[in-house]
Amino acid sequence: MNNKVAINWKADMAFEAEVNGFKMMIDADEKVGGKNLGPRPKPLTLASLGGCTAMDVISILKKMRIEPHRFSVDVEGELTEEHPKYYHKFHITYTFGGDNLDLEKLEKAVNLSQERYCGVSEMLRKGAEITHEIVVL
Repeated sequence: MNNKVAINWKADMAFEAEVNGFKMMIDADEKVGGKNLGPRPKPLTLASLGGCTAMDVISILKKMRIEPHRFSVDVEGELTEEHPKYYHKFHITYTFGGDNLDLEKLEKAVNLSQERYCGVSEMLRKGAEITHEIVVL
């Protein structure tokens, strides 16, 4: 299966990205010629990682008949100092809220996502360290 996105230049440093039929602007910061019309490309990598693993985890938990009242994923990326600057470390925080949540099952869902299902994690792990933690509120 192949995926394709289209990136079309609009003006200055602004580009329109079309992904799965959805359009969004990406742009650079004003100090480098952009107009701040959308997110930067590198942080979208963090969103891809977070979204991929979040969807896995909630899907696995539903199969386990566990539905938290709240669930969020925060992803931090650490850039290298030298050019080309890239994320060499990622840290994912999974935050769950609800009553009587089974920590072992939460850990199992997260580990299954990270070790087996999340293709974005697998791809990024080839060039970066990925760590995670679970927080239950």
